[in-house]
Amino acid sequence: MEEDTDYRIRFSSLCFFNDHVGFHGTIKSSPSDFIVIEIDEQGQLVNKTTNEPIFKISEIQPEPSNFPKKPKPDLQNLSFEDGRKQEVNTLVKYTDGDQNHQSGSEKEDTISDGTSKCEEKADVLSSFLDEKTHELLNHFACGIKEKWLSKTELIGPPPEFSIGRILDKNQRASLHSGIRQKFPFLITVGKNSEIIVKPNLEYKELCHLVSEEEAFDFFKYLDAKKENSKFTFKPDANKGHRKAVHHFVNKKFGNLVETKSFSEMNCSAGNSNVVITVRFREKAHKRGKRPLPECQEGKVIYTAFTLRKENLEMFEAIGFLAIKLGVIPSDFSYAGLKDKKAITYQTMVVRKVTPERLKNIEKEIEKKRMNVFNIRSVNDSLRLGQLKGNHFDIVIRNLKKQINDSTNLRERISEAIENVKKKGFVNYYGPQRFGKGRKVHTDQIGLALLKNEMAKAIKLFLTPEDLDDPVNRAKKYYRQTEDAKGTLSLMPEFKVRERALLEALHRFGMTEEGCIQAWFSLPHSMRIFYIHAYTSKIWNEAVSYRLATYGARVVEGDLVCLDEDVDDENFPNSKVHLVTEEEGSADTYAIHQVVLPILGYNIQYPKNKVGQWYHDILSSDGLQTCRFKVPALKLNVPGCYRQILKHPRNLSYQLIEDHDIDVKMKDPHLDEVALSLLISFDLDSSCYATVCLKEIMKHDV
Repeated sequence: MEEDTDYRIRFSSLCFFNDHVGFHGTIKSSPSDFIVIEIDEQGQLVNKTTNEPIFKISEIQPEPSNFPKKPKPDLQNLSFEDGRKQEVNTLVKYTDGDQNHQSGSEKEDTISDGTSKCEEKADVLSSFLDEKTHELLNHFACGIKEKWLSKTELIGPPPEFSIGRILDKNQRASLHSGIRQKFPFLITVGKNSEIIVKPNLEYKELCHLVSEEEAFDFFKYLDAKKENSKFTFKPDANKGHRKAVHHFVNKKFGNLVETKSFSEMNCSAGNSNVVITVRFREKAHKRGKRPLPECQEGKVIYTAFTLRKENLEMFEAIGFLAIKLGVIPSDFSYAGLKDKKAITYQTMVVRKVTPERLKNIEKEIEKKRMNVFNIRSVNDSLRLGQLKGNHFDIVIRNLKKQINDSTNLRERISEAIENVKKKGFVNYYGPQRFGKGRKVHTDQIGLALLKNEMAKAIKLFLTPEDLDDPVNRAKKYYRQTEDAKGTLSLMPEFKVRERALLEALHRFGMTEEGCIQAWFSLPHSMRIFYIHAYTSKIWNEAVSYRLATYGARVVEGDLVCLDEDVDDENFPNSKVHLVTEEEGSADTYAIHQVVLPILGYNIQYPKNKVGQWYHDILSSDGLQTCRFKVPALKLNVPGCYRQILKHPRNLSYQLIEDHDIDVKMKDPHLDEVALSLLISFDLDSSCYATVCLKEIMKHDV
């Protein structure tokens, strides 16, 4: 395969999924034309202050005042059935977990504390199911219970009941949870947007060990997934029986919960009973092995905040904050990277800094077009991907029709948006993933690291562009002299990564070991970023090849995701299915279910021409024996899967006439009045708004 050294050419040649004509326009005319707001795991926009509701219930759907909490289940299907335009703060959706994160003071709650919330979840069934389906579901549930109570063994495959196809992902999620909360002895599975209800055989098995009341409450507890909550079985003096309960819970749910036995406090002497307590496992994320001073004294300090930045690279912002707070960049954690030429809002966590100390620099950082707010203490740092997605408010200016297009511009815009809203867009990684350099892109650095070419990776990192500015003058000096100390004196202070790397090179030299130490001067998230850039580039090329070879058909050897509600890349091999010849012929799966692997050591490849393409490209890049581990830099790349298509959610748009623009309309491709397009939508994490816009406009943005 012939290699193309200019990624811009490759990105502009990426294929489209829709067949509309599109239009021309300009994005990011100014940072305020491109606003990015992170959506946290609870579905809340992070630009809102913590004591302020994300939206006003009365603006959406009035409810009787004596039921103040009832609207929550109904919010899940807002603006999905119709195309109503909503304000930014009405675009957020609450997930089922929101009701279980009401207050930090609810730690150590037992399951009984959540009873009213579970009942509220059950009301979802009345909201989303018609009366007949609801009645049939109740009848199916009663039939299962009657068979179990009568000790009648189920012969053949377990009975099933279909709720039908639910196209809206949020409604499906609400129904899955609502059914399991109301009927813990049932399970739900999704298949091609259809919800199927079956008996929960694990529930029946637990009923042989504990009372049905305990089994009922235990499975409700499991489904609620309430953080820091616990569940306690009834006191039990029989050690052998307790052992059987421990074994059952750990065997079936050991990756989710842990069990411990405690002596009951109020037992009479000589006849002590013991209770089994179940807790959700902590989401432990491994840290560096270097001990911190705070760890020796007790607890490490973590402070969370929302960062607003304007026209500023994220790593530059972190570097500036680190200098002002007296910490290092690796003390900051975040859920995702954000655009530079934009106004962006995102949550960050900094360790070893108190909330008071962060508040003290608020005025100082405003000079760098940054603000921090929602400052509060938390228990842990963030990890990449720990978000639900991003909300975008974008202005596209200078709208024009394509050359030789005689159709009305407004019609073209409406056609394009509705097409992508319905059919989706190819889920490419955007060009910002690969850097803005013309000579070197981040994926090239990642490839060198994967091949253990440390010195080459350093030289690529410090390659200058053909620009005359302080940063590139410093890089040119290094390229000519390899004088790390002299280059350091020329490199601007805000270029934190470059300076850290140069300081290490000055200290350790340009030897193999020196280059390794230089890379270790960057935080792990930055080292792995370059390798992810390479695997992202390969994925982009793979999906183009897949669509060019097989189109929108799902064929034998394709990989599909069996979980209908996956919205990120972190799902295991067990949820990935290899399409058989029979399934391909029967059109069992749809194109939106197809996934492609992102390179790593723990993935499977498609068993068709696409799989062979992967092996060929790895061979041409010299990675045919690569295990996707770089021990010298402590980098492991297990790989994952990415859906080839995505859909924008909560999409709304508005055309505005630019009456105040003094332009003579002599261009035949312009309508009589100049137009700008205001468009708002949500995307899942790791999806790119520029890619979605490119599909809409059929034009580079």
